[in-house]
Amino acid sequence: MNDVRVAAIASLTPLEELDSVPFLVDTRGQRAACARWADERGYVLARELLFYGVRPDHDELWADVESGEVDLFVAANERVLDRALTSVPGFRAECARRGVRLETADAQPPVYDSAARAAVHRRLSMPTAGYDGT
Repeated sequence: MNDVRVAAIASLTPLEELDSVPFLVDTRGQRAACARWADERGYVLARELLFYGVRPDHDELWADVESGEVDLFVAANERVLDRALTSVPGFRAECARRGVRLETADAQPPVYDSAARAAVHRRLSMPTAGYDGT
């Protein structure tokens, strides 16, 4: 089987920004958008990378590419990339230099009503208490 293996890039935006930019805080929503994008193309979501302001040449971005476990990167949208990376143009250039595709799912952020924001807040504020987000 010749599956394309995808690494989803999600932004680790601080919980304090939940009211102003909920989708950028909701890593689960970002991952779901990337998973849908990959599934629509017959690709396999192999990794989820969670970053906030990481350099384009950071070793963690490239470890799975170098080991042959990832063939391309996808992010839910450009805003996610802007938060996850210190330089999107720099990352695009690094991808081109290494021959790795970078895509965006162009996902429109869902509407976050007060219940949805509360669910994201609960999930992210109680991870050590064993809460699984459901």
